[in-house]
Amino acid sequence: MADRAASEVVAKRCVTINTSKNVNQPRLRNKVANTKYTLLTFLPKNSMEQFSRFMNKYFLIIAVLQLWPLITPVNPLTTWGPLLFIFAVTSIKEAWDDLGRWKMDKEANQKRVWITRDGQRVPVMAQDVCVGDVVWLQEDDEVPCDIVLLGTADPLGHCYVQTAALDGETNLKTRYVALPTEETASIEKMVHITGSIECPLPNKDVSRFDALFRPAAGSTDDGLVPLSIENTLLQSCYLKNTAWVCGVAVYTGNETKLGMSRGATPVKLAATDAVIDRLTGAIFAFQILVVAVMGASGDVLKERQRHRLWYLEYPRRERWFDFSVIPLRFELLSSIMIPISLKVTMDLVKAAYSKFIDWDLQLYDADTDTPARASNTGIPEDLGQVQYILTDKTGTLTENVMLLKKCGVRGRAYGETTGDVVTDPDLRRALERADSAEAQLVLALAVCNTVVPVQKRGVRSFKVASQDELAFVSAAAELGFTLASREGQTLVVALGEESARFELLETLEFSPERKRMSVVVRERASGRLKLYTKGADETIFPRLRTGEETASTAALLEDYARHGLRTMVVAARSVDEDEYAEWAGKMREARVALQDRDERTAEVASLLETRLELLGCTAIEDKLQEGVPETIALLRRAGIRFFMLTGDRHSTAVQIAKACGLAGSGSAHQILRVQGTSPHEVGDSLLRILSLLKENTRDRTLLVEGWVLDIALQHHADAFADICRLVRTAIFCRAAPIQKAQLVAVVKGFGVRTLAIGDGANDVRMIQEAHVGVGISGREGLQAARSADYSIAKFRYLARLILVHGRHSYLCTAFVAQYSIYKSLALCFVQIMFAFFSGVAGTSLFNSFSLTTYNVLDTSLPVLAYVLNRDLADVTVTQHPELMQDAQQSRLLSIETFTHWFARALFHACAVVMLTSGAYFLTGASLEEAALAAFSACVWVVTLVVAVETHSFTAYQHVALWGTVLTFYGVSLFASGYLWSGMYRVVGRMLFNPRYGLLQLLICVVSLGPILVTKYYRFFYHPSLSDKLLQLEKERTDPADALAESGTMYSRLLGTSASQNELSRQRLISETEQL
Repeated sequence: MADRAASEVVAKRCVTINTSKNVNQPRLRNKVANTKYTLLTFLPKNSMEQFSRFMNKYFLIIAVLQLWPLITPVNPLTTWGPLLFIFAVTSIKEAWDDLGRWKMDKEANQKRVWITRDGQRVPVMAQDVCVGDVVWLQEDDEVPCDIVLLGTADPLGHCYVQTAALDGETNLKTRYVALPTEETASIEKMVHITGSIECPLPNKDVSRFDALFRPAAGSTDDGLVPLSIENTLLQSCYLKNTAWVCGVAVYTGNETKLGMSRGATPVKLAATDAVIDRLTGAIFAFQILVVAVMGASGDVLKERQRHRLWYLEYPRRERWFDFSVIPLRFELLSSIMIPISLKVTMDLVKAAYSKFIDWDLQLYDADTDTPARASNTGIPEDLGQVQYILTDKTGTLTENVMLLKKCGVRGRAYGETTGDVVTDPDLRRALERADSAEAQLVLALAVCNTVVPVQKRGVRSFKVASQDELAFVSAAAELGFTLASREGQTLVVALGEESARFELLETLEFSPERKRMSVVVRERASGRLKLYTKGADETIFPRLRTGEETASTAALLEDYARHGLRTMVVAARSVDEDEYAEWAGKMREARVALQDRDERTAEVASLLETRLELLGCTAIEDKLQEGVPETIALLRRAGIRFFMLTGDRHSTAVQIAKACGLAGSGSAHQILRVQGTSPHEVGDSLLRILSLLKENTRDRTLLVEGWVLDIALQHHADAFADICRLVRTAIFCRAAPIQKAQLVAVVKGFGVRTLAIGDGANDVRMIQEAHVGVGISGREGLQAARSADYSIAKFRYLARLILVHGRHSYLCTAFVAQYSIYKSLALCFVQIMFAFFSGVAGTSLFNSFSLTTYNVLDTSLPVLAYVLNRDLADVTVTQHPELMQDAQQSRLLSIETFTHWFARALFHACAVVMLTSGAYFLTGASLEEAALAAFSACVWVVTLVVAVETHSFTAYQHVALWGTVLTFYGVSLFASGYLWSGMYRVVGRMLFNPRYGLLQLLICVVSLGPILVTKYYRFFYHPSLSDKLLQLEKERTDPADALAESGTMYSRLLGTSASQNELSRQRLISETEQL
């Protein structure tokens, strides 16, 4: 206890009010600074960031080596130019982004804020607010820092705040003053209020604030007032529906909770990035091999020839020096194997994919005026490789529009005949008796909540924190129990022409751990204390009084759940004054704790929530969103597996899963439920299920509840993972937010790409843990959407996001990455082959100007324009989700596919060298002419390769393709007018030589001929599914008939995939049997 008390004393901040002398705390200003750089640190810090990457370090070393005149075969500009260009582009982008942050900071820092200084209210800039200042706000003002409320315009000390900037929730939240009301009743008293606040050190937890207010007049424990997050206004929130408030600043500047929580978003790398890294690693190893072989060959040849050829004689130096010159030259020549522009090119095309998502009108929801948004531009191709989708239920698969449809009291069900409990005549007759059990249930629904009724222009509405509470209060109002007002600690429930008044003594909030909420009220008429509790059946039933009959209610709950309704149990009990007084003392002690306050208050709350009387149960309907079953069916055809994670009971979750097509509804479908309450029982259940799945995985769904999941993850992680790997569908009910994230981590361990989708704050961990996170802009706020990589308005848009955008992004990424390396390899191979004409001396064939412009100017636009390519129409892709298999299995970007590109680069280089040598080298032409002919042939070939691989052309692509060639000749013609270009007056002379034109044509025919022949053969004689669909599109037939017409071919494709899945399953079965 002493250690804990000591830690509480150390880990706190003491803020004095209305004084410039804060105890143990300097005058911390409220200046916000979210910029990464300053004018002095930008260049060194940005340079360190850029050159921390391996590729940039590599090219920097190459550039430095080129400054050594003895070994460099080309002008250092060939590397320094592109390197500085890439560096400049990245630096300008970083500077531009940081400039935007600086402007936003400046706007926030210079806003006018009223504070108290020397007993007077004075205006200052927001950045001049200090810890301990009393801040004054008016309606619609933005809160400049984290403040503890001291007073409000409301006599009862209440105010309303919009917290959308923190959690994305647009509903107004109630905040209240914790100080005694008489001390905060007027502005005059507020100006002169004194005291101190003991609060934790700055932290990023926006849901907790465990602090104490100590009045200046008294320092004993009796004078302490506990403070919580409900007594604060946090930075960037807006004051609403309140004329004025004032409060003391406790956290300022970057130490506010919002500022502390602005940490770096978890970095996610696409699966293709790992493949590209492996490819560049393999190329680097090949480059070292080439350098070693060519360097050694050059050294040997030089030693043999130096005594016979006078121009090879030069002063000898150290032996290691003489033998390192030629290898270093070849290192510099072959450095272009890895294109310096690869990362920039990939970033640009990925940014373009992301903008296509933003601009897609078919992902725009007109009902909510919500477009799709891509927040993470680095992983669009991962959408096309998703194999597992982990989805929330409420608000994601369902509308999150709650309606109370049924209820049960003492085994009697209401709402069965009419389908709506509000219109049930039997219930209305029962409610006519004020002392009936039914009336007690509905009264509990009207009282046990945190709803704030609002009356505007004669129309009553409710401000709610959850849709469940809105359903309860709305249904109670329609049944004649209307929550009329909530004035401070007084609740007024209108009962027809009469009204019942309650004094709200305690509100024991709902939490995912407690799974219940309670209120303690005093009936003004009788003075009796009453505790009302509502929550999940598994947490309420154990707290009922001894002998309470629960079988009939449990049967009703099971029946409601089978119909897909969300269930809840309501209970109550009377509380003695003495019992409450003793319990309130314990609660007060728990609430003044500065550490573990939530845990202590939850423990004390459970002491009162015992010996409850069961009032009844409720059933809420939450309809499926439009298009959910169809979307799931499409994605299932793409081979995607679904795991549904929800906080509902298992029966409700199963029925929703059946309704939306996740689980089969036929009699042959089997639900495999993991059961047990101990590690041994859960382990036995897992082994039984695993043996069943070894026999057959079809028509079987896994069902796991929250407490069982904890045991499985802690004690049987391997068996549980094996089961999850085998099933196609799994349902996890009563799952907590941390369990959702743990499940994502388990599935990621399979080596597959995962997608998590949700709409609430409890889904954020899951969304951030998955490879791809998708947030739905729903009724629970925008926090999930803001934390996600992609956000959409409805679940049905997920099919287009994955099937269309994901697949196209993967196809483009696979081509752009491999093509970018291919075109650099082709040029490098020409250089290496030329070495055999130059005595393996490491001499460059091409001039420095051409090498500088090759990747930056001569070949960049066509590959960037490839993002506009579409091999199939969007409707065709959507109708045939099986096309996703190429992306899911990484068939288009792998070591095997790159081997073809490598061979293509080698073949094209051979064609260029052999034909150019025959036309120029062997006819006595100048080296400059031969070099320019070979270089222009490379430009023609790599440009035409893009044209050959393009399926659909737009005007922009034609401009990029042919405009690039024209630009190449225009720039070359201009540069040839200067001596520094290395091709002085060569271009004009060559362009009018028929030999040059015929050579370019011949090289293009020889290089592209095999590609065209191969494509023709595969398209007409061994077509893939996409080839067949493309052929039908070109013939203007209905693509939907492609499957019927393709017959055997299509069956073979699916059969191959099915057999591969079966082999994987058999392999896993054998491994588990060995264990």
